[in-house]
Amino acid sequence: MAGFVEKPEPIEVPGLTHLHTGKVRDLYRNEAGELVMVATDRISVYDWVLPTPIPDKGRILTQLSLWWFDRLTDIVPNHVVSTDLPAGAPADWAGRTMVCTPLEMVPVECVARGFLTGSGLAEYRASRTVCGLALPEGLVDGSELPAPLFTPATKADVGDHDENVSYEEVARRVGAETAALLRRTTLDIYARARDVARDRGIILADTKFEFGFDGDRLVLADEVLTSDSSRFWPAEEWDPGHPQPSYDKQFVRDWLTSPASGWDRSGEQPPPGLPQQVVEATRAKYIEAYERLTGTTWA
Repeated sequence: MAGFVEKPEPIEVPGLTHLHTGKVRDLYRNEAGELVMVATDRISVYDWVLPTPIPDKGRILTQLSLWWFDRLTDIVPNHVVSTDLPAGAPADWAGRTMVCTPLEMVPVECVARGFLTGSGLAEYRASRTVCGLALPEGLVDGSELPAPLFTPATKADVGDHDENVSYEEVARRVGAETAALLRRTTLDIYARARDVARDRGIILADTKFEFGFDGDRLVLADEVLTSDSSRFWPAEEWDPGHPQPSYDKQFVRDWLTSPASGWDRSGEQPPPGLPQQVVEATRAKYIEAYERLTGTTWA
């Protein structure tokens, strides 16, 4: 089992049509036909959307995405039209809302990996490959790869796992020309972001992007290079051979799998709410990543 522990009812706003409730974002369409994306404070772990929000999380994700979008426009355009709050929207939407160009979305999660961890590590241990791409012997958890890899995945519904697929499968689904464009653009963005993050003392281990087409133009969509879509590690603590400290949901994962939570991940019961100390520690990590990357204080 997985999904929402408590699925929220969509907020009704005059002039907006609710389209979708995602793990973190709520999606609407305005009367001009543009998409309105609202990043909530929901947090998802182990394919569950938990009942306890992380205060400010949606604003942090939105503001960090906007910061990155501005630094990537010479590589790929993005879908942001405006950050103005729609008329009649709740005040809480301020800072967490993007009005966006509607796109024909590519049905592929475009993942770039520069370091070995996560599902890539599991596959490597079994076959010395990641998404079918051969890697040398001797790599361990946290090792830097000889070169960044494009390791695509299919995008899952809420409650399901994304599934790694081969480049050949992507080409079969979207065509060889589009697959090549996705791979090249993904790796170009990763290289730029890796260097920016490194200058700020952060390792960008891996990240995922979503793209769509506006006519024949490839456009970067959704969120980009946040703690939800990326693994950020403090460079000064990088020590290959075991899991690395990270700027993401690790406090939540650790607590849920500890005896303190009383939750059986393999059972059928949904996870419990989070204690306040886990909420505060997780919020602090999101803020720390934002501040280290942007060089500005979260207010």
